[in-house]
Amino acid sequence: MRKRFKKMLLVFAFAKALLFATDVSAQGMPVYDNTNFVSLVKQLIESGKQTAEMIKSVKFLKDAKDAIEKVSSVVQQLRAVEEIGRNNQRLIQVMQNDMQDILNSPYIKPEEVVRVTESFEAIVQDSLDTMDFIDEILSSDYLKMSDAERAEILKKKEAESNEMVSSINLRTKRYRDIISFRKMQDKVNNRETAY
Repeated sequence: MRKRFKKMLLVFAFAKALLFATDVSAQGMPVYDNTNFVSLVKQLIESGKQTAEMIKSVKFLKDAKDAIEKVSSVVQQLRAVEEIGRNNQRLIQVMQNDMQDILNSPYIKPEEVVRVTESFEAIVQDSLDTMDFIDEILSSDYLKMSDAERAEILKKKEAESNEMVSSINLRTKRYRDIISFRKMQDKVNNRETAY
């Protein structure tokens, strides 16, 4: 047992010598590694540059959007004017072809010729007034209106022009039906009976 006690005492002494015999002390002021700080500053500068570029990109996109909206408005105005022009072309064709056929028909009475002529003249006058108004809107600032307001007015005029074409087609059909009816009535009244 004694041997064991000596052995433990020796281990204990050796451990004490290792732990307490050396003079362990701190080595002065702590040292800070400033590479993290430098990298943080670099990241902040880079982030600022990216933000500035993003702001420039947003401004560019807003300007591009405005330009596209202006072009879109001009295209809408152009389409409305083209449609009004096509409708006026239809009116001219009706006046040249259908109205002459109606007026030259023996089944239209002389007092009806005046009414037919006046109804078509009113439509033609409305069409001419619309074209003058459109010319005024497109050639001047017309009370400093915006493109959107101008496009809205042109859309209304386009709708009126479409109504004009419908009215002309309806009147032409009505007069053709009258002529057809009177023609059939004339055949029935003037037929030869061979009973």
